[in-house]
Amino acid sequence: MDYLEFKITCLEEFREILIAELAEIGFDSFLETETGIDAYAPESDFDREAFGQLIESYREAAEISLTEGKMPKVNWNEEWEKNYDPIAVDDLVYVRASFHEPQPNFKHEIVINPKMSFGTGHHATTFQMLRHQGELDHQGRRVLDVGSGTGILAIMAHLLGAREVEAFDIDDWCVDNGNENFDLNGLHTRMGLGTIRQVNPQGPFEIILANINKNVLLDEMAIYAGLLPSQGHLLLSGFYTQDIDDLVNAAKPLGLNLIKSSEKDNWAALILQKE
Repeated sequence: MDYLEFKITCLEEFREILIAELAEIGFDSFLETETGIDAYAPESDFDREAFGQLIESYREAAEISLTEGKMPKVNWNEEWEKNYDPIAVDDLVYVRASFHEPQPNFKHEIVINPKMSFGTGHHATTFQMLRHQGELDHQGRRVLDVGSGTGILAIMAHLLGAREVEAFDIDDWCVDNGNENFDLNGLHTRMGLGTIRQVNPQGPFEIILANINKNVLLDEMAIYAGLLPSQGHLLLSGFYTQDIDDLVNAAKPLGLNLIKSSEKDNWAALILQKE
């Protein structure tokens, strides 16, 4: 399968926004560069009209320029090795790929070989979710990771002492990649395939993790609330800071109260608790 390659130059503060937007229209791999991002989409089902509209909507504000090319099937592992750097979330966790050296001065370590999946800790939403996980007691808890991606949040829950972790994603590539990452980190569970309605997880879960996007979170909020026991926690991210009120207002009638919010690079994350 051939891929279309777009080398996009843009303002630094728009990189993650563009990655999120492009992922919504079929792009499945990204590399951050010194001047912007390289974005890749399968040629076979590329939506050029949606791509053109997206670029035009950000062109002026983000100062976008781009070049387009075509490339044959890529050795994505090799590409990630060239461009993937380890990250640290405070002293809580060191996230690295298998080709990086371990670091001893962290409470936990996660090994992620991301291939084309999302959730490596580099994105501001994943970073904040990991930090918020570190603030909650996972010991002996049942944890549900909704839209698990690479599986990084499920792995974090396991390292923090969760008794049971369930995870799923709508993308079969993410499921395969997530299961590989589970194996690398000693998490003996399998990631499910489908939406939360299709997978139909059976509660209660004391902690639910959902790093997706605003529309999905709003659509599924009542399901999350129904799976949580009293005093259970719901961690949300995947939306911009200007969307916080919409999420909080949707959660409150369901008995979910805001405990904490954070923001990084205009991306927000929330900790909610059920009454």
